[in-house]
Amino acid sequence: MSSSSVAVVDYGMGNLHSVASALDKVGDGVKVIVTDCPDTILSADRVIFPGVGAIRDCMAELKSRGLDEVIQEVAAQKPMLGICLGMQALLENSEENGGVECLDILPGAVKFFGNDLHDSAGTRLKVPHMGWNNVAHSIEHPLWEGIANNSRFYFVHSYYVDAPDFVAGTADYGVQVHAALACENVFAVQFHPEKSGEAGLRLLRNFLNWDRPTASFFPVSD
Repeated sequence: MSSSSVAVVDYGMGNLHSVASALDKVGDGVKVIVTDCPDTILSADRVIFPGVGAIRDCMAELKSRGLDEVIQEVAAQKPMLGICLGMQALLENSEENGGVECLDILPGAVKFFGNDLHDSAGTRLKVPHMGWNNVAHSIEHPLWEGIANNSRFYFVHSYYVDAPDFVAGTADYGVQVHAALACENVFAVQFHPEKSGEAGLRLLRNFLNWDRPTASFFPVSD
């Protein structure tokens, strides 16, 4: 592994044990630190920003702990992986909780699936979107290495990301979900890699081997 430490941001909202356990499984020799200490987060080689729950509570906790500015700084400096609510918090705003301003690190919005969601065959879909779904690669990226296109990952969410400028992967659930985003040293996923079997573990292993990119990423060839 090229990294000696990875910080998992603890702001009271996330599957921290599951994420840390998955990292321990794939990160041979990597020190995994679950922490809310700004200095510890900023000194780690890589950072994972997880989360579950409501965006209003997420933003309130980040601000109360001074971690909103820490996440901004990390996003400008070193490899960072956002997971689920952590991904959504990186965007400009969310429709959840009547509308919430997010961290505005990546351009885009978080939108509600709606209460009358159907697939292309007209079958009504349940909200939240909960379960396994295929993710199609939109670009070639180091975090997709060794993961087959259209591999299945585990999702739990009622709101979806609409961020067309930096799409790295998509899923279909009544609408096209931007299931993965990539911008320079930031990668973010709507699904839970720590709950997604071998494909999810491979993505986490790839993250621990990923250095800040020096070139742009290109769309996947047909």
